[in-house]
Amino acid sequence: MIITTTNIGPSLVETLRELSYDRLFILTDDHTHTCCLPLIAQSLQEAGIGYQPVTIAHGDDNKSLLTLQRIWDALIDGNATRHSLLLCLGGGVVTDIGGFAAASYKRGIRYINIPTTLLAMVDAAAGGKTAINYKGLKNEIGAFHQPLHIFLCSTFLDTLPTQERLSGIAEMIKHLLLRANDGTAFATCEELAEAGISPVRMGELITSSVAVKSDIVAADPTEHGLRKALNFGHTIGHAIEELLLSQGTPVPHGYAVAWGMIGELYLSHIREGFPLTAMRQFTRLLHELYGACPITCNHYDALFGLMKHDKKNCADNIQCVLLADIGIPKLDCILQQNEIDEALDFIREAN
Repeated sequence: MIITTTNIGPSLVETLRELSYDRLFILTDDHTHTCCLPLIAQSLQEAGIGYQPVTIAHGDDNKSLLTLQRIWDALIDGNATRHSLLLCLGGGVVTDIGGFAAASYKRGIRYINIPTTLLAMVDAAAGGKTAINYKGLKNEIGAFHQPLHIFLCSTFLDTLPTQERLSGIAEMIKHLLLRANDGTAFATCEELAEAGISPVRMGELITSSVAVKSDIVAADPTEHGLRKALNFGHTIGHAIEELLLSQGTPVPHGYAVAWGMIGELYLSHIREGFPLTAMRQFTRLLHELYGACPITCNHYDALFGLMKHDKKNCADNIQCVLLADIGIPKLDCILQQNEIDEALDFIREAN
């Protein structure tokens, strides 16, 4: 269940009182432990609800097997049972690895996501995809495990850095491209890009964005069909993200997805007839928001190699989601290396 609130502490207490569990664990990273946990800790204390904190290091490079083992150790040391409850308070790293810890500990315990970044609210926290990175590959090991509840609280966005805000907006733009075309997608994207958008309006757009993903996930929970559409921008984007991480110059996930969408919108026009005017509008806006993608032609072979490891692939074919139009995804599109090189050229030329 998605619970929207502006007062996270009392809302969480009300929900926990309706649940049956023997022990409560709260997973944070070192940032959210300091900045976000106090927003709920006082309410839990006043309600007499005890919990055991579990803290991990922040950053995508810590979404690892070693960190997962530390969470398992904390659950074991805290005597967690199959009737215990894990609360994941943080961004995408916390919700991804926390969800996987919940999925794998004693073959599955319940968990609640409280995303604290815009990206986590509109993407990572919803849908039940849980994972860790492995051998330099994004989300290579994981499981489908749906959270019991997801809390959306705009209070966490008040001090969000611009870069983190933009990272989440990229996924919101993706959802607008996947939503049934009512003629407002680009105008809404321009609205999202405005620095002065009101908190109330942003809350409305977040709720609408999450609804797009939730509807798709409900129709295809384990990604055998329609849910693959949510990977738009990610075939190229994940490869860029992995490459830059391996080079010690990591970028936020949403930036890589934005650059991936530029390339995949180009391929959508060439391969599927995505309207040229719309392609130019969206790619221009994405470039204005996310700047130049730091790749060169010398990276193409490495990026192609990373794409060959993508989880969407079948029989060694690189498969991608393209768009015939706004709201009309084309699944399982097989890409050849020359097409990928063209898309990478287009991304670089947009610079």
